[in-house]
Amino acid sequence: MPTVDLPTATLNYHVAGPDDSPEPPVVLIHPVLADGSLWLPVMERLAAQGVRSFAPDWPLASHRIPRPAHADQSPRGVARLVLDFIAALDLTDVTLVGNDTGGAICQFVVDPALDADASRVARLVLANCDAFEQFPPPPFTGLFPLLRDEWRLKTVAGLLRVRALRQSVLGYGLLAKNLPAELTRAWIEPARTDPGIRRDAVRLFGSIHPADLLDVSTRLPEVKIPVTVVWGMADRAFKPALGRRLHEAFADAELVEVPGARTLLALDAPDELTAAIRAVARR
Repeated sequence: MPTVDLPTATLNYHVAGPDDSPEPPVVLIHPVLADGSLWLPVMERLAAQGVRSFAPDWPLASHRIPRPAHADQSPRGVARLVLDFIAALDLTDVTLVGNDTGGAICQFVVDPALDADASRVARLVLANCDAFEQFPPPPFTGLFPLLRDEWRLKTVAGLLRVRALRQSVLGYGLLAKNLPAELTRAWIEPARTDPGIRRDAVRLFGSIHPADLLDVSTRLPEVKIPVTVVWGMADRAFKPALGRRLHEAFADAELVEVPGARTLLALDAPDELTAAIRAVARR
């Protein structure tokens, strides 16, 4: 897997598709306690259509290279890191795609108040994600505070080694119907085994505040790029009403409803998500 050295992080990233593609490149942002491998089903489909895509392991608690102690692990700090990655690879006309926590990070990226240049991002796809005051949504509102302590985070990650628990609705099973157990096991290992990753994760969870994303939402009508909101209608965490509300917040947005899918659309509905990514590039 290639890596890229940025001013405040070294990132591993998945890449697929022709390096000379004339199509707009796609950069994908995953949730907390997941990594770029989430996106492989979508990346394979995009590559088959001649699109080059990039899925870094963002520092969202399942990454494998700790960040420096001074690095900004707030959602805004991660949003700036997204822009650093795009600039380091000299990508332009980018389609930015975010899911779950990754969708919240995307909203920070396109926030007109962010003190960073987002001009390389030309369009946005948001799939079942945090929005407004739901950051995180129920039932995770009780879990995230527990993860602001390294010992508790290690304990939770250790408990999730038990496959039945990890795959149940008390674990990742709430988020997808099509959920490979070996994938979720890989996601919890960095926080379970690496003190540096736990330190990064605790700083991240300690800086997630609903009021910050709600503040960003007040400026979403000012976002000038095309937006597509893709929503799994069977989601038990990010309810359909939240997706419709998010769609209405943008000046130029389309809503794609995906019946039967839950949060992780890259696993539950990769064809539909790929089609939405391709469609927004043609708008």
